[in-house]
Amino acid sequence: MVPIRAYGAPVLHACIRSTVEDFFVEELPGFEASGAGEHLLLSIEKRGMNTAFAAKTIAQWAGVDESAIGYAGLKDRHAVTRQRFSVWLPRKVAPDVSALHSEDLRVLDSAWHARKLPRGALAGNRFVLVLRDLAGEHAEIEARLAMLAVRGVPNYFGEQRFGRKGDNVQQAVAMFAGRRVKREERTLLLSAARSELFNRVLATRVEAGNWDAALDGEVWLLDGSRSVFGPEPFSPELQARLQAFDIHPSGPLWGEGALRSTGAARDIELAALAGDTAGRLCRGLEKAGLKQERRALRLRPSGLAWEWRADGALTLCFALPPGCYATTVLRELGEIRDTAGAG
Repeated sequence: MVPIRAYGAPVLHACIRSTVEDFFVEELPGFEASGAGEHLLLSIEKRGMNTAFAAKTIAQWAGVDESAIGYAGLKDRHAVTRQRFSVWLPRKVAPDVSALHSEDLRVLDSAWHARKLPRGALAGNRFVLVLRDLAGEHAEIEARLAMLAVRGVPNYFGEQRFGRKGDNVQQAVAMFAGRRVKREERTLLLSAARSELFNRVLATRVEAGNWDAALDGEVWLLDGSRSVFGPEPFSPELQARLQAFDIHPSGPLWGEGALRSTGAARDIELAALAGDTAGRLCRGLEKAGLKQERRALRLRPSGLAWEWRADGALTLCFALPPGCYATTVLRELGEIRDTAGAG
């Protein structure tokens, strides 16, 4: 499904990632290195290199199996990215770090730590994005950016979740119907199926204009955590917390178990997930053993700032929580053509 915009018609048309330097992402670490242990934490800056290739390169440098390498999240190849990797070195002897440097990879920092870096162990990501070949009125663009900074955006899963050809959902349906897939592909397809269902619920609420408001029977998610509470009667206290972005309305990440929402919130979720394809995805996720979870329906880019460049390009800076997508922020501005790999 195509996500519905919350703020109406596009106010700009532009290109992103004309060069890898136009898309900069920096992981915000979720913890400090302990200073002791068998795992070497490496802070890496890489250019035009995805996370899997960097992990393989680090493993070869360290003379270890790739299973000894840990990282918190995946980063795209068409970007300049900074992220941490851990290398299990039980003898606590690290090879020469300078030997790891190349034209496309350099080590910014290294420190010993007690444990392997697990997936999701980051506080978020900071982005610096350059939009080029831009068409649109500056005043309208800045007004839209100011709105995003105050109200936030719908927290859609980005296109990355649905595969290069956008066919992961169809492949998930086929998998649930009996097509055999490799283990790593199965994980991707399960994520795509869940993401599709969540996006359907969110799009329905965006269309209704209540994606960032309270419905009867709402399940609330605490900002910066996975903790949920409710439903409970809406109160002035909850209204104040909602306005302060301390809590968020949530939507279902489908799986086994009872749907936690009730009332109007439950009705809109079930209506959004009616139909043959959605039903197959729901049943497939339940059979796969995933449990019902919740995800915030909105996110607010922190520290959102912008600057007009002399060449007419627009630079955007902001940070997002883990699991959130810069493309969802850009989409509320307008039509952004991703030129990565073009030509």
